[in-house]
Amino acid sequence: MEQPVKTARLALPAAGQKQNVGYWRKYGAFYLMMTPALIFLLINNYLPMIGSVLAFKNVNYQSGVFNSPWVGWKNFEFLFSTSDAWNITKNTIIYNVVFIVLNLIFGVALALLFNSMRNPRLAKFHQTMMFLPYFLSWVIVTYLVYGFLNPEIGLLNKIILPWFGIDNAIDWYSDPKYWPFILPIVNTWKGIGYYAVFYLAAIIGIDKEYYEAATIDGASKWNQIRTITLPLLRPIVIVLTLLQVGRIFYSDFGLFYQVTRNAGALYDTTLVIDTYVYQGLIVTGDFGMSSAAGLYQAVVGFVVVFVSNLIIRKISKEDALF
Repeated sequence: MEQPVKTARLALPAAGQKQNVGYWRKYGAFYLMMTPALIFLLINNYLPMIGSVLAFKNVNYQSGVFNSPWVGWKNFEFLFSTSDAWNITKNTIIYNVVFIVLNLIFGVALALLFNSMRNPRLAKFHQTMMFLPYFLSWVIVTYLVYGFLNPEIGLLNKIILPWFGIDNAIDWYSDPKYWPFILPIVNTWKGIGYYAVFYLAAIIGIDKEYYEAATIDGASKWNQIRTITLPLLRPIVIVLTLLQVGRIFYSDFGLFYQVTRNAGALYDTTLVIDTYVYQGLIVTGDFGMSSAAGLYQAVVGFVVVFVSNLIIRKISKEDALF
């Protein structure tokens, strides 16, 4: 009698296992490419958050950071008990609001102008020249500004103002009333190319058929910008604005400390939270107060972004950031 032939059965993976294997085969390479950026984000952005405990401690270097005594909210009380607390907060918010508005208006305007240029080489040249200041350090920008504003040999006092009939030299670094205009001009000049690139990329990505249909219907260039370009730019405008709003309690240290040459006569209009904390740290060496200011800025920035995004979700859900 013949023995029955035993057939070997292959162990087939379950449906879930098949799906997992297929998912990792399809997306595994993307996660691998993301790994360096995720590691950098972890080290640079999340690990330093452990240092937030300094905001609630009286740092004692002999005992170490984590063994230093807790002081609760005293560091925050010290930060806001000074007479300068309202002034530095007001300056920080007002300057950042002005910066956001100028970056939006001039960024979109420049992107529209670049997109309208018909000569590709000339357009690339202008884009490069507008983007170049973004890569300059604030040290270089400080000397450029000083070359214009130097009271004795500056370009403004020696050439430009006399050309308009103003012979009296202005000591720009002693009169604070000019700096609410100087700082936005310098900040916009340095960073506008960065924002223009984002808006230009969004404009280039708009389907050309919209403009062709509008041209057939007799729409002018301005009407095409108003009815096609600007509405389709709304998502990128909202994203970039929200990202800037999230840092509304932060200030560019190089702009407010170096460009102003830390002139004490200008403090009424140039002193912001970052420069105030830095000066307090240099004078007193109080890391607790500095950490309290940083935590305050981070928490308020998060709340502002969350509330702004919530308002946008109520108005237009598809345009919200999250």
